[in-house]
Amino acid sequence: MAKKAKKAKAVTKAKKAKTVKKAAKKVTKKAAKKAPKKAAKKTVKKTVKKAKTAKKAKKAKK
Repeated sequence: MAKKAKKAKAVTKAKKAKTVKKAAKKVTKKAAKKAPKKAAKKTVKKTVKKAKTAKKAKKAKK
């Protein structure tokens, strides 16, 4: 019985590991899909800020 129990535990562990790996893969895939969008948003924000500061600088010069 002890051997069977150990084997069963090992099997469940292996199955859990597989599901965890799958979940991790899904999460990483989602993150990978979202990452470019986030990066784009950041760059847009930066350019907007730069544009605003440029406008302020122009106004200040005038």
